[in-house]
Formats: sequence, structure tokens, C-alpha cells
Amino acid sequence: MRIRVNFSKTEVIKYSSHLDLYRAWERWLRRAELPLTYSKGFKPHPHINLACALPLGFTSENDLVDIWLENTVPLDDIYQGLIHTAPPGISINYVEEIPSQTPSLQKQLIASEYIITLHKPVTELQDKINLLKNSETIWRERNGKKYNLRPLILEITSQQEPISGKQQLIIKLKAQANATGRPDEILLSLGIDPQNTKIHRQKLILDDNS
Repeated sequence: MRIRVNFSKTEVIKYSSHLDLYRAWERWLRRAELPLTYSKGFKPHPHINLACALPLGFTSENDLVDIWLENTVPLDDIYQGLIHTAPPGISINYVEEIPSQTPSLQKQLIASEYIITLHKPVTELQDKINLLKNSETIWRERNGKKYNLRPLILEITSQQEPISGKQQLIIKLKAQANATGRPDEILLSLGIDPQNTKIHRQKLILDDNS
């Protein structure tokens, strides 16, 4: 049985690494007493597939993890087991069963969507966004190599947070192997210090045809 869990990562654990999150899931699933499928070899580990790493300091919702079970378990039992044993900082949105032959989450993932709240006002924000959108190249550097950020930006718009009135950016970025945009790089390209913002990944977008 292969299940897909939609979950959120809150402020409590936003500084936990991707590896920390994977280990948390391992411990969590054992506490929930689910019949996990394990890999073969000297150090067997449960068959768990997280969709996409989340950089330190970011929060998220609608994140995805696939889990393989040895036998069929009612979805409601799985959901209740996870809810009752959930670690601090992770909340379950829903659980569903998916066909076992479905491609891995990494192969299905094509984009991610972020909402970024600016803690300090930025003057002429829309002009800066337009300049970014009209650019053919936005050169950035990652791991000592230069790359063009512009093709990784699928959408970028601005709005005001309804209650506080703070400026916000809605950004959709490519999220594929060797072609993944980072929202903090967008902020730097706009002349905004990422430390003065709250970055929240609100959606992972999968290829419907995969």
C-alpha cells in the first residue's frame, strides 16, 4: 500500500533541516505503529519519499510525503494514528492512497508557490517587479557557479496582507532537477533582504500527466 500525506511545517521547526525532517518522519511513523516497508541491506530504513527540501527558516503548507506500507490499512486509521502521535511543528492536512506505480514525487514535481511577507515597506515595489519580469537574464551565483534565474520564475505578483496591510509577494518557481528557483534569490534580485521577510511555501505543483 502506498499512501500520500499532505502536511504543514510550522514556525516551531522552521530551522530543522531536510534530514532532520526525514528522521522525524521515521520516528513518527514508528510511534504510529504503521506496518512500514523497509529497504534491503545492512541498514534497512523505511520507504519514505519527501517531495522537496525546504530551506532553513521557511514554513510551509501542502507539503507531500509518500510512504509505503506492508499491507492495507484503512485511511482513517492512518490519519488518526498520525494525528495522535504528531511531533511539535508538523500538522497533518489529509491522507490518501495512490497507485503503487505512480512516479516518485521528485519526478512529478514541476513548480512550487511561495507567499512572502515583507516586514519593512519597499518603495516602488511594483516597478522593481516589472523590471525583473521584463529582464531576459538575472545572473545569480550558487555553489560557485553562475546561473540565469529568470527562466526559473514562472509568476510573480504583489498584494497587501489583508489584516496588517504589509506588502506581500506571490511567487511561482520551477522546481525540477537542476532547475529549481529559490525565493530568497528573487528577494535579493529585488534589493530586499530575506532576513526582513517571512517566506512561506504554500503549494507544491505536480505534473498531472505523470
